Amino acid sequence: MKILTVCGLGMGTSLILRMNVEEVIKEAGKNYEVEHSDVSAATTMPCDYIATTSELAEVLKETGKKIIIINNYFDKKEIEKQLGEAGII
Repeated sequence: MKILTVCGLGMGTSLILRMNVEEVIKEAGKNYEVEHSDVSAATTMPCDYIATTSELAEVLKETGKKIIIINNYFDKKEIEKQLGEAGII
């Protein structure tokens, strides 16, 4: 399974989310591939899930990929909750 973390420019914020998603997944005993990207490149990148904010989710819903909305990229409890609701952990 591959999860793509996405922010507007694909530099800092998506990298922070990627690291936090990886940590939550590892703590849950799972081993998934996680990459980060900007919103433009994310529309063509292969993945199973996209983790992003509600604002960017509107743009990315047209990809047809499953979207996980995480509004606070620093809140590991929110990340854990959203990944759990998506059935990932």
